[in-house]
Amino acid sequence: MTIAKYKVNINSSAEDDLFAIYRFIFVNDSPEKAERLYSKLYENCLSLQDSPFRGHIPKELSFLGMSDFLEISSKPYRVIYKVIGNEIFIHCILDGRRDMQTLLHERLIRG
Repeated sequence: MTIAKYKVNINSSAEDDLFAIYRFIFVNDSPEKAERLYSKLYENCLSLQDSPFRGHIPKELSFLGMSDFLEISSKPYRVIYKVIGNEIFIHCILDGRRDMQTLLHERLIRG
């Protein structure tokens, strides 16, 4: 028996996040580390197709009563996404060391 996989969609702002992280590591560390991190983050996003509900509600959004977004961690980065039907929408990939309350408010609540 095969389990239907979910389709993963990475929106443009999450793609921008991924590229910004890559660029930062490329410039400040090394091209090799940038490539490894990019691949790891991208694979983590794609891994949601098999088990999208393994994530949890980000505490910053839970405090606001918002339960429709989930997150998985790829320390120190956080992948924020929403499951709608049989599709997963990645909204942002953020550095968890930053002020997440402000970032999530700017990116998800204000749109």
